[in-house]
Amino acid sequence: MAVPKSKTSKSKRDKRRTHYRLSILNITECPRCHSKKISHRVCENCGYYAENEIIVFERKDKKKEKVEKREADQKKRRNEGGK
Repeated sequence: MAVPKSKTSKSKRDKRRTHYRLSILNITECPRCHSKKISHRVCENCGYYAENEIIVFERKDKKKEKVEKREADQKKRRNEGGK
């Protein structure tokens, strides 16, 4: 089993740790929707990468309709349970 021969000094320890740091992300503008995005990643806003659609988003109108239908169903259930 390896055991250190002597105590590592604070300066030696700190010199070893000089490269333990976070790198700054390279933020660029999406060429399609002009929002900020990280380089070489899919745009979170439009779902495109290098002019190819990677993520397909549903329309917000459909989501609103689904939420309205769900709320109407919940109201019906509450009314039926009270009778």
